[in-house]
Amino acid sequence: MRAACEGSLARLGIDCIDLYYQHRVDTGVSIEVTIGELKELVKEGKIKYIGLSEASASTIRRAHAVHPITAVQMEWSLWSRDMEENIIPTCRELGIGIVAYSPLGRGFFSEGSKLVELLSDQDFRKYMPRFLPENLEKNALIFERVNAMAIRKGCTPSQLALAWLHHQGNNVCPIPGTTKIENFNQNVRALSVKLKPEEMAELESYATAADVRGDRCPPMMNTWKDSETPPLSSWKAK
Repeated sequence: MRAACEGSLARLGIDCIDLYYQHRVDTGVSIEVTIGELKELVKEGKIKYIGLSEASASTIRRAHAVHPITAVQMEWSLWSRDMEENIIPTCRELGIGIVAYSPLGRGFFSEGSKLVELLSDQDFRKYMPRFLPENLEKNALIFERVNAMAIRKGCTPSQLALAWLHHQGNNVCPIPGTTKIENFNQNVRALSVKLKPEEMAELESYATAADVRGDRCPPMMNTWKDSETPPLSSWKAK
């Protein structure tokens, strides 16, 4: 962690990184050891705040006990909600900000099933479970329902998907990937889309676990479900 951080500082030509994440948890090292080193980097003024990505609720608690965690980055969207049962409540209990990556379902809530036709063979999304032909036909129904509500609300489906996250609370920050100014401006306009509680519930009913076909990540990609680390006692024993 220290070598990676100091390497980033050198490449960026800066003295301090505001928010430094451990992107994906190193399951071979006790989380207390990892956060302990990041804590030292905070003391040295090389980073200001510590973040985690794809960490389980128990891993977050263990990390937070060593040094306050400022943000947890998780994939969270209308069709990726596996963290809502334990991780989101844990972050709120501990006062940790939630950074929602892929809030548009990796582009699905912008284009629907036709997105796959636009992807090059080099785009990894083309091979993700939810975009495979055997799952895409069923998942297309989710987009159609979201799009129908968007038409009623006078916004785009992507704005509706972002608005749903904005309404989750002030500690939630969606980070949609954007390469074009026009898309950026469209995403910002999602802030003006207001949703009533019954509309939130309706949106959520479109993409329940039973409705979504395929995992959100391919088998080789680690998620919070694979983020448990050895207890500190076993690390000290080594």
